[in-house]
Amino acid sequence: MTMRQPRAGGRARSGGRPTLEEVAARAGVGRGTVSRVINGSPRVSERTRAAVEAAVAELGYVPNTAARALAANRTDAIALVVPEPEGRFFAEPYFSDIIHGVGVALAETEVQLLLTFASKARERQRLAQYLAAQRVDGVLLVSVHADDPLPDLIEQLDIPAVVSGRRSASEPLTSVDSDNYEGAKAAIDHLLSRGRTRIATITGRLDVYGAQRRLDGYRAALTAADLPVDETLVVPADFTEGGGRRAMTELLSRRPDLDAVFAASDVMASGARQILREAGRRIPDDVALVGFDDSAIARHMDPPLTSVRQPIEEMGREMTRLLLEEIASVGAHHSPASRLLAREQLVLPTELVVRASS
Repeated sequence: MTMRQPRAGGRARSGGRPTLEEVAARAGVGRGTVSRVINGSPRVSERTRAAVEAAVAELGYVPNTAARALAANRTDAIALVVPEPEGRFFAEPYFSDIIHGVGVALAETEVQLLLTFASKARERQRLAQYLAAQRVDGVLLVSVHADDPLPDLIEQLDIPAVVSGRRSASEPLTSVDSDNYEGAKAAIDHLLSRGRTRIATITGRLDVYGAQRRLDGYRAALTAADLPVDETLVVPADFTEGGGRRAMTELLSRRPDLDAVFAASDVMASGARQILREAGRRIPDDVALVGFDDSAIARHMDPPLTSVRQPIEEMGREMTRLLLEEIASVGAHHSPASRLLAREQLVLPTELVVRASS
């Protein structure tokens, strides 16, 4: 290629932002060449690249990311959709940890994050209209219930999406989850090793696949220890502190002889602890208590709570990584079928953190 002679002169025209054309004139190349350099194309010689980069630096040119995104049919934005009431979102550390992980993953990109709640029919309808208008490039779905229509809607719109926690064993969307089954099993094995035999569990909402898997792990550990699974020791709740209190009250009414409780979240364990204290039960002397999440709540409880640590921030990072990869595959004009084949079901390991409550 023949290099054009750079124009003499200093910075761009006085007043106003330097343009792509001015960078091209300064570097002595065409506008398309400047665009290729800015977008990292390999189809440019080192000499040309150096000339363009020097012109960009001299003029103080800042690429118009909005225009670039428009040209690529992208918005450079993703939505984090939470199909839960806002009260639960702000009460549970799980959600803030997920967002922190997402933020870390987006920090080195130009992608913006939109947070939206969609627990009610009207909110879902508004979100559907927003997504159909192609105002975001992809969706992160957190805390999805088995009967939630949102994932199917998103799939129909052919929008890249990643869910936190599968809806079932046959989840069709890309998903990131923690090993709920093994985490719960480790919690019960720990309680059994401490000589506890009348172990109750407070489950989360059983239309959440992760809550089902924690219950499955509880049952499997008891069965492996040749202990019966007594359904009077199983009470479902809703992952809230109030739910933990109500479930613990019911458990003490049903089985006052229980000697351990596995709560499927730290928040519910906190509610259970209040009821145990009010009933005069000492923790762990009379009743051992174990939670799930290993959130700040677990560390600050009295006594500190034994809990199953799930790598929530890492889940947020991995969800974002997988979503950005799906978005990039769309940009590379991959077919929906090839994207479907590439969808991943990532399960991250959990770890039992033993503290004074057990």
